[in-house]
Amino acid sequence: MFRLSHIVLAVIFVLCVALTGCNSTPAVAKNGDTIQVDYTGKLADGQVFDSSIGRAPLEFTLGQSQVIPGFEKAVLGMKVGEKKTVTIPADEAYGPYHDDWVIQLSRDRIKTDTEITVGQVLNLTGADGQQFQFLVTNISDNGTVTLDANRPLAGKDLTFDIQLVKIK
Repeated sequence: MFRLSHIVLAVIFVLCVALTGCNSTPAVAKNGDTIQVDYTGKLADGQVFDSSIGRAPLEFTLGQSQVIPGFEKAVLGMKVGEKKTVTIPADEAYGPYHDDWVIQLSRDRIKTDTEITVGQVLNLTGADGQQFQFLVTNISDNGTVTLDANRPLAGKDLTFDIQLVKIK
């Protein structure tokens, strides 16, 4: 036989579910959700290349291709507070490294008013007017400049420590 306290608890539970959507199953991140994550990204040798620790969490909407595909896949299905470590292969991160995207040009063919230095990123315009971004990787003694159009993390498997902070 139910006691009055059991009935009151049942009514409170039903009201909670009906009015606030609370239930015993925690929400999981799904496509369309705007979420916030804390993360640390590392290369195979353990070197950290990026982290949200010490700054605001990364916020993005799942299913909108706002982050690399492997990162988005890793977050899908996570619960708030959950932590995981995932390794994302290069093809689900920044893609393969393309040797044919590395070119060498004579310094006098590069139209820029600034001094060119190794490590500098140059925005150059092709003959058809298309913009390209290159990293200067070498300058030889004879004035030949080596330019790389690959993304810095292309061809690399990436490991992320991820914690889902919030589902909006």
